[in-house]
Amino acid sequence: MRSREYDLDFRDRASRIRAWGIGLLALAGLLWTWCAVLLLTPYEAEREPGDRHPDQCESRLFTDRGTANDGVHRGDYCADERDWPEALAVLGLSVPLSLAGAILVTTGTVHRTMSAHAEAMRELDRIADARGA
Repeated sequence: MRSREYDLDFRDRASRIRAWGIGLLALAGLLWTWCAVLLLTPYEAEREPGDRHPDQCESRLFTDRGTANDGVHRGDYCADERDWPEALAVLGLSVPLSLAGAILVTTGTVHRTMSAHAEAMRELDRIADARGA
C-alpha cells in the first residue's frame, strides 16, 4: 500500500472514530436532557390507575419540603411518582457515555490533525528537494 493510500485510509478511520464520539456525546446529551426534565418540570401523580383528578406535584429540584418531598406523610403520592434514584441513574449512565465520547472525539481529531501535518511536511520536503535539485 502506498503512503498516500495508507494516509487516506488513516484519515477515514479517524473520521469514523470521531463520528462515534459525536454520537456518544449526543446520546449523553439526550440523557442529560431527560434528567433535567425529571428534575425541573412539574408533574402529576395518580393515586390509582385511571385517576380522573391526579395530584399536581412541584418539580423535584425547585421544592423545599413541598409536594415532591413530603410523600405519603401528607397523604399525597408525589414522592413515589418521581423518585431520586431514577434521575440519578439517568445521570450516572450519561457519565461513561460522555467520557467515552469525549475521548473518541479527541482521538479522531488528533489523528486527523497529525495526518494533515505529516502530509504538509511531506509536501514541504518535496518542494525543498525540487529546489535543491
